Formats: sequence, structure tokens, C-alpha cells
Amino acid sequence: MLNINRLMLRIKQTVLALSATLILTQSAAAASPIVMSTKSFTEQHILSALTVLWLQKQGFQVVPKTNIATTISRNAMINKQIDMTWEYTGTSLIIFNHINKPLTSEQAYETVKTLDAKLGLIWLKPAPMNNTYAFAMQRARADKEGISTLSQLVAKLEAVRKQDPDHNWRLGLDLEFAGRSDGLRPLQQVYNMPLDRPQIRQMDPGLVYNAVRDGFVDAGLVYTTDGRVKGFDLKVLEDDKHFFPGYNVTPVVRKDVLESHPGLEAALNQLSALITDDVITEMNKRVDIDHQSPQQVARDFLQSRNML
Repeated sequence: MLNINRLMLRIKQTVLALSATLILTQSAAAASPIVMSTKSFTEQHILSALTVLWLQKQGFQVVPKTNIATTISRNAMINKQIDMTWEYTGTSLIIFNHINKPLTSEQAYETVKTLDAKLGLIWLKPAPMNNTYAFAMQRARADKEGISTLSQLVAKLEAVRKQDPDHNWRLGLDLEFAGRSDGLRPLQQVYNMPLDRPQIRQMDPGLVYNAVRDGFVDAGLVYTTDGRVKGFDLKVLEDDKHFFPGYNVTPVVRKDVLESHPGLEAALNQLSALITDDVITEMNKRVDIDHQSPQQVARDFLQSRNML
């Protein structure tokens, strides 16, 4: 009987020891820093600052890695060197998964979510913002000309080209878009938009906004949530034939990281839900036009929502 009692005591001690080890292991995993990568432009710097402040408030440790190229970040996540990032649905759809067919924002999200899950990358809830391509004009000029859609811009381009070839309207385009297989040429096909060489001005993407504002070009290709759209009072024209894919920014986290950090998914989804087109455009403007730091802009936003 004594031996049986000793045996039971040893079993109980072993179970307790294993349970304690498991708890300590889980706690250590949950306490491990979350390595986050973001890209090298203003919007991503703001997202990085927001995430660091918010997750730290929730008790997580975050190590931000900024100015990381898209493909490098992707490979680092797959190789478990990066834990999370803020990615755009259109980027994963086109660049990573090589899908160029037109999809709605919802279809694009569900597609990349399903495909990337096979790699252990989990797409959480997308932010209600869409930083996609669009054409923009000076607001006063667009209103005067009665142009609100891309189709109306194309009609104006054609009318001017036929009536006065020496005074063509000019489009500002970045070099990448002009040469991409999913860029200018398919756009011309969808909108039936013949262009003569004098109508195209190729330049650095950042210069397009200034060129539109200063009248060097009549319309230019922009990103819809860029702060200069608001700061320069540009009018974004509706893509009425839905050529440009959706670029909804979304927190993407490795599956094993979510499992080892309870509460992380809920915290990121809560933050993502607040980032609308108007919110991110205003924050981009405060950095690019008002020259405030991404950290200050992020802190002000979270404090305004009583989240710090």
C-alpha cells in the first residue's frame, strides 16, 4: 500500500511539473517580441507607429523593421524571420500570386487570404481603406471641365487631341506604371484611350502630385490615400470601369505567431477597423505636408480614440 501511495505521489508530482513547464513555455512564447516589417513610404511608417504604440499598450513587445522592400518582407515572413506586416490585397494578388484578372475588393481579399494561408500567413480583417491607383486633377480645373470620372477624362483627352493637336492635354505617369504589363497598355484597352507620345509625361511618382498642382500636367496618376491629394486639393477621378484592383491594407501575421500570442489577433483587428480612407489620408497629410513625425501623428490619433 505504501509503494502504491509513493507511486501515485510521484505521478502527481510529474504531472504538476509538466503543467508548470507548459505554462512557462507558453508565457515565454507570448512574451517574445513580435518582429514587424513595414515598407519605405509615409503610410507604412504611420502604420508601423500605430501598431507599436497600440500593441505595447496591450502588453506586447514589438520590434519594428521599417523600409523593408516588399519581396524581402514576404520571403522573411515565409522563412520565419518576420512575424507580421501590413500588406495590401492588390500586392499579394498581383505580385505574389500573379493573378491579374479583375476582382472586387472582397474577392481579392478572400483570394489572397485562401492562397496565403497555405504558406502559414494569416490575413486578419482588412482596413476599410483602399490605397489604389487613380487619376487626379486640380479640383477647380476638374469642376470647371465637368470631369469626375476616368471615362470623362478620356473623352476630354480625345476631344482636345482631335481639335488642337498642338495643345494636347498631358498625363503625368510614373515610369513603372507606364511599362508594367498590368499598367498603361491594358488601361488604354479598357478605356479605349489612344494616346500620342506628347500626351504622356513620365516622372518619379512623387513628382506627379506637384506636376498636377502646378499645371505642368493636366492630370496625373496618384495613390488615392496619399496626403498630397488632400494637401494640394486634388480631385480623384472615379475609376468607373473598375480597372484598378483594390489595395486594402491588412495585418498579415504568421499562424504560429498568432497561436503563441493570445489576444494579438483581436488587438490588430480593432486597430485595422479604424483606418478609413479619410483617416489615413489626413495622417499622411500631416506627415507629408505639415511635416509632423509619424510617431506624433500616430499618438495623436490613438489618444483621440482613447486608446492610450
